[in-house]
Order: sequence, then structure tokens, then C-alpha cells
Amino acid sequence: MTSPNPTPPVSTPARKLPLFEFVAMLAVLFATAAFSVDAMLPSLSEIAAELSPENTNRAQLVLMSFMAGMGVGTACVGPISDAIGRKPSIILGSGLYIAASAGAIFANNLTLLLVLRFIQGMGASGPRIAGTALIRDLYAGREMARITSFVMMIFIMIPALAPALGELIIESAGSWRAVFGAFMVFGTIGITWVWLRQPETLPPERRVPLNRKRLAASIREVLGNRQVMLCTLVLTLGFAQMFALLSSSEQLFGITYGRSESFTRWFAVMAVLSGAGTIINARYVMRYGMRRMARAAYAMQIVAASLALLLVASGALQGDAAFYGFFIWAVSLFFMAGVTFGNLNALAMQNMPHLAGVTASMVAALSALGAVTIAAPVGLTFNGTPTPMMLAALVCSSLAWLLMARLRD
Repeated sequence: MTSPNPTPPVSTPARKLPLFEFVAMLAVLFATAAFSVDAMLPSLSEIAAELSPENTNRAQLVLMSFMAGMGVGTACVGPISDAIGRKPSIILGSGLYIAASAGAIFANNLTLLLVLRFIQGMGASGPRIAGTALIRDLYAGREMARITSFVMMIFIMIPALAPALGELIIESAGSWRAVFGAFMVFGTIGITWVWLRQPETLPPERRVPLNRKRLAASIREVLGNRQVMLCTLVLTLGFAQMFALLSSSEQLFGITYGRSESFTRWFAVMAVLSGAGTIINARYVMRYGMRRMARAAYAMQIVAASLALLLVASGALQGDAAFYGFFIWAVSLFFMAGVTFGNLNALAMQNMPHLAGVTASMVAALSALGAVTIAAPVGLTFNGTPTPMMLAALVCSSLAWLLMARLRD
């Protein structure tokens, strides 16, 4: 039976960026989403006081609405990038992101802010998804996972500093609204870099027109691929536990452990320490393979979350010791993300070079929307302890570990 999307001949782009510049540029593009989440963390209490004083937990929706927007946006960006190319898709998405950031500066109620954050998330999906497809245009399999790990090494430094930068901006400008001005600057850097330096990686003969019948056939092919769907489900479980922790991180550091003034510094240290996961993955993925590395990381988190829950439930740690125990567990969760996310994306994309954009879209959209569906209720059940987040990590990592046994390298 003839495939509705036969694989066309592979064309080599006329010019490639130097590897270091390529990795750095992609790190900036990928970090747009993380920066847009993490830089908001210090402002949540101010947003709650100004726009939702009657229910301060609703301020967490500022994070969740952005992720939901990314989930919806990613469903569109992939097919668009397969039709018009990677570079125009990145530029269009970044433009939408910058426009929504400008509008958010003037939002006078929480509902409007959430709508603009949703649109901002849709725009951020452009560089994230088209950037992933761009990597797949040039690399495959373990080499793609290795390149992605290099990107993540640089990428993680930007969100690591984002809360401290967000706090500095708020203190200097006297308002949380100034953070959105920083988002505009960050988006402009990315769009300018791509515009001036990045060659198009998808030649015209490999593009897939935006035809409803052909797009439907492409989506069916992606959704019918067992490997892609398993990777998507595992990524959903991985993102869910990360989002649950992020959404309550300011409350945990400030309310639970009394570290509100030093929150941004602790967050930066946590993110930098967890960057070891990307370094280890980049070094060993070529030897051990993507599946084994990711499954080992989920096994590690099962142990870490179980031990953390036991210590919290027993009250064995008190005072500063309780905080340091929580902090070590949070680092382990970020470490798990550094090892697993790049590998799972590479596993999902490795057999879909002819539909790189659609595949990247479906994987990211389904995993982001699924993760928000899981994480939002967990975040809203914050009870002054890290127990809901730790329990979510244990359940999600256990399911992910079991599903990983069905994947192949």
C-alpha cells in the first residue's frame, strides 16, 4: 500500500551555521518559553494582590494559560513550517509573541492577562516547534539527542537566571508589568538572530502544502505511529510533574520554607545544578542510547520522590533540614528533565523525517495540553506542603518508567 506521505529525496542545505552558533541560537529560541514562565515567578504574588486578591491561587493560571497557549499553538506551527519553511515560521511566531507581550503590559484585569498570556504562548510555540523540526532536518537519532542536549546545556542557564532577572526588573521599575517589556527584548533578539544568520533547512521540493486532505493524512500517520504516541505520553507525564512544581514554587519557597527573599537565588542554583543532567546525557547517550538513559532517569525520580514523601510524612526533617531535603528533591526533578526531554523528542522524531514539522507539533501540543490538565489541579491543591507535588512526581515517573519499556532506540 502506498504511503500518503512518501519520503522525498533528502536535500542538503546550502549553508550551515558553525555548530557553536547553531546550538547557541537554538538555545535562545527554546529558552523563550522557559524564560516566559520562570521570569514570572517572582511577580505572582504581586499579580495576585493586584488582579485576584479574593483568590491568590488563581495567579498560578498566569503560568498555566501560557502553557495552554503553547499547546494549542504547537498544533498549528508544525504543519505551517512543513509548508512555508522553518525560518518564516520562527519569525511569525516570534512576532506574535512580541505583540502579545506588549499588550500584557497594559492588562487591567486577570482575565485579559490570561488571554494575552495564552496568545503569548501560541507565539512562543513558533521558535520551539519550528526549531525542533530544524534540528531534525539536519540530524537524526542519537546525534539529534546529543545536539539537543548541547542546546539544553545553554538553554538551562537562561531560565536559571530568569527569576532573579524578573525580580530585578520588578524592583527597578516598581511593577510586575515591566517583565513583559523584557519578554519583548528577548523575543527581538531571537527573531533578529534567525533573520540575519539562519539559512532555511527545508528546501521547496520537500515542503508539504497546507492542503486539508493531505494534512489530515499526515496527522493520521503521526497519530498512528506507536513510537510517536508512546513518546508523547511519556513526555506528558514528565512535563506534568515539572509544571506542578513550577506553579507552586514561589509559594513553597516563600510560605512553606520562609525563603521568599532568597527565592530567585535558590531557584538559580537549583536550575544550574540540574544542568548536570544535560551534560551527562550529552556525554553518554551515544554509548547507551536514548531509551536507556531516559528510563534510568525516571527510575531515579521514583526513588527520589518516594524517599522525599517518606521524609515529609514522617516529619523526620524539621526547620532548615526540611528545606534542604525539599531542595535536593527539586534538583532531582529538574535533573530528570535534562536527561529525558531531549531523548524522548529524538525518539519520537527519528522515523518521521518527511513529517518533521507535523510530528514536532503533535508531540508538543498533546504533551503540553496533557501536562497542563494534570498539573493545574495539582497546583491548585497546594496545602502548604510539597506533598501534592512529590506525589504527582512519584505517580507520573512510575507510569513513565513502565511505558519506556515499550519503546525502542
